[in-house]
Amino acid sequence: MKIGILGKNARQGASLASLVDEVVGYEAQGFTSYWMQQASTFDALTMMGLIGYNTPKIELGIATIPTYPRHPGAMLHQASTVNVLAGGRLVLGIGPTAEPEYETLGSNYDESVRHIRDYLGIVEQSGKPDDAEFEDDDKTNAEHESDFPEPQPHKVVVSALTPEMRRAAGHVADGVVTWMVSQKTIRNHTAPEVTKAAEDADRDAPRIAVGLPVCVHDDKEQAVARANEVYDIYGELPTYRRQLDAQGVSDPGDIAVVGNESEVEAQLETFFDAGATEIVASIYPAGDDSRGSFARSIDCLRNLL
Repeated sequence: MKIGILGKNARQGASLASLVDEVVGYEAQGFTSYWMQQASTFDALTMMGLIGYNTPKIELGIATIPTYPRHPGAMLHQASTVNVLAGGRLVLGIGPTAEPEYETLGSNYDESVRHIRDYLGIVEQSGKPDDAEFEDDDKTNAEHESDFPEPQPHKVVVSALTPEMRRAAGHVADGVVTWMVSQKTIRNHTAPEVTKAAEDADRDAPRIAVGLPVCVHDDKEQAVARANEVYDIYGELPTYRRQLDAQGVSDPGDIAVVGNESEVEAQLETFFDAGATEIVASIYPAGDDSRGSFARSIDCLRNLL
């Protein structure tokens, strides 16, 4: 199995340097990738440059960076710099953010699919000199030139929750990275729609990275309840609320992969069978012994590599 770790932007009270040590540890244990979300604290891409410079082989993914706050030219230059520091191991995940954040930027969420297609036209230019134009939601055109001294192409994946966005991801990007998406949705929608779009565009088989909460714990009910606490925000954000409703689940904990070691392995297998190319595990603890619970989940996933 190809399994990565979805880490935190930075542990509360911990230094940025300690995060580098953490990823070095995951690499030593054999995990294929380490992913980080862009939170409202430190800049995830900058941190990945530091991690990439201090690790030799683990793949480094961003899942994801909201596009509207960053001009695509600025995103391209930053991602290309990080990719050189990481020796070509960066997987840049981008996507529209939640609707409330769009409102603060004065952006039109209804235009998000066109926005992402136009945005990808620039951020995929890493590693090759190019002239590109970007038209934002205010119909303002911007020209961009790129000419990198150490060209190395990076992969670009899209946070794709709708059919239109999945088709855009397969047609223009290298694939998708999902979050709060069930095995059934991966099988019936994500994998076939993204794959068909990639085939129609004569692109390589797409990457389908599936982000999931994971907890190895003998008390499933307790583990699900804990997931509802840890990931409660995703039951409130309109984009994810619609996604959960469409999948027929009421709470984020219903998406979580929980159980003992053999049960977690069996559940992860169903995602690979459904079309996932890799699992990105957001490990969370349950029970009174948080440290021991986390370690048990890590051990389980490591044994599946």
